[in-house]
Amino acid sequence: MLFLANKQISSLLCQKNQIMIQRVQTIFLFLVAVFMLLVTIFPIWEQVNDALTEQLKLTAWSMDLISLETDQTISSRQNIYIGLLALIGAGIAFYSLSQFKNRGKQMMLNMVNSLVMISGLGISIYLTFQANEDFNSVDQGQFLVGFYAYFAGMICNILANRFIRKDELLVRSVDRIR
Repeated sequence: MLFLANKQISSLLCQKNQIMIQRVQTIFLFLVAVFMLLVTIFPIWEQVNDALTEQLKLTAWSMDLISLETDQTISSRQNIYIGLLALIGAGIAFYSLSQFKNRGKQMMLNMVNSLVMISGLGISIYLTFQANEDFNSVDQGQFLVGFYAYFAGMICNILANRFIRKDELLVRSVDRIR
């Protein structure tokens, strides 16, 4: 008897988890959060000067001027707003992930998240062009993993919104048939 009750409880728990995990937008929203966290970990942009003695590196938290000869930081300018925007984007994605029963709210949260990600990407691009003019206007520098994580996050966010909208249309059509 106890075995049967435990089996029923475990089967109910598995069914509840399957409802959320089997939806593809859940995977995309999780990936959005992961990519936004990657922005905070990996560098966004770097450039070396003409004499190959100094390197300028932009991360989500600072813009660092590094001496290549001694491998020490010469100067650092804090810009935590890129990191904060990436963390806010990850938080919105995780919150949207938990709102799987309210698809309208989920789509609205994803649109707000798109604006947050575009703002972070815009600030990153602005800072790289500004630093490029001051540091080495001949060479453009290299965009790194943190920069491309923004784009991957935006693509996953768009795909998640598309599948959420598809689910909503499917539910409405089934309600219309009844």
